This record gives sequence, structure tokens and C-alpha cells, in this order.
Amino acid sequence: MSTLELSNQEIQRREKLNRLRDLGINPYPADLYPVTDYSTDIKKKFEDGKEVCIAGRMMSNRDMGKAAFAEIQDAEGRIQIYVNRDEICPGEDKTLYNQVFKKLLDLGDFIGVKGIVFKTKVGETSIKVKELTLLSKSLNLCLFQKQMLKEMCTMLLPTQN
Repeated sequence: MSTLELSNQEIQRREKLNRLRDLGINPYPADLYPVTDYSTDIKKKFEDGKEVCIAGRMMSNRDMGKAAFAEIQDAEGRIQIYVNRDEICPGEDKTLYNQVFKKLLDLGDFIGVKGIVFKTKVGETSIKVKELTLLSKSLNLCLFQKQMLKEMCTMLLPTQN
């Protein structure tokens, strides 16, 4: 497929893929990821402070500077994660948060997280991330993103009769 056939979004994702490789991060590691729990089980059997390890597709990301909330969809449902820069990058090197999480990860990418279960101030069950691993970089728009774009275009563009 030549770059003439790719959308701007797909070109940007391929550029991010190359930057990840430049940082020494394998965007497609073949190793199995040791999942211990699923999102629905974590919510149903809430245990404050329980250590969990989950993996899934990043469905949303709300950046707040040195911290962010994101949502992961695994095989059984969705759960919110809380990513704090100083938690996942305890030393001086903040590349994992500042470059990888904030700039190089896209909606639809598969990530794995290890962390602690807690409830936010508004009562939502979440995972405070201690470790974050890129499991697979998504180069194409996800089906849900394509559907959202289609709906937005339908709302914004008048129909022609």
C-alpha cells in the first residue's frame, strides 16, 4: 500500500510506530501478557488495594498534565485506569509517560497495565497504574472510530436531495 492510498490518520500512526521503534520499544511483542483479572470481575468483586494485571484496547484518554484517565476495553467490558507520570516513571526519565503514553499511543492500541484497584472521588472503580506495557500498535482506525466519524459527518454536513 503506497502512502497515496493512506489517510492522514494512518500516515500519522505509522510515523508514531517509527518513533516507538526509535525509542527501543517493540510495538508488536510476541510474549504473552500475564492477565490476572477482567474488568467486569474487578468491578463486581471490588477489593480496594487489590493488585491486578489487565490488558485491552485503549478506548479513551483524558490527559490532565502529569496524570491522565483512560479507559481500557478487555474481553469482558471496560474499566477506567489512572496513569500518574511519577508512578510509571519513578526515576528521572519520564519518556514512558511524556512521549509514549501522551504522544505515541492512540485510541485502539492494545496496552497492558499492572496496578492497584481503587475508587475515584466520584465512586468509579479504577486501576492506579504502576506498570504500563504497549502490547500492539494499531495502524488503522478502529470500527468504533469510523462509526463516530461517520455520525459526526452526518450531523455536520447537510444531506443533498
